[in-house]
Amino acid sequence: MKKILDVLWDEFFAEKCASLDTAEERQLTAKVAEHYKKVNELLNKEQKVAVEKYVETLWDIEALFVKKAFLKGCEFGVNFILGLYKW
Repeated sequence: MKKILDVLWDEFFAEKCASLDTAEERQLTAKVAEHYKKVNELLNKEQKVAVEKYVETLWDIEALFVKKAFLKGCEFGVNFILGLYKW
């Protein structure tokens, strides 16, 4: 079951979840881009590299948490439907 959910996440939902569908998502994305530009203007090359590595690591951990939340949500949904979820 976990293998099926991994494939479902990797090949379908990850792309769907990354799309900007709402005004709030677009606004926050624009704000991130604005802050990124400001930060890059303030940093030297070495600092930029360090910040880029930091941000990439944040994105990696966030991606793991989002996938984990998806898998846990699927697990909950199936258990709830089957009446196996313990309250």
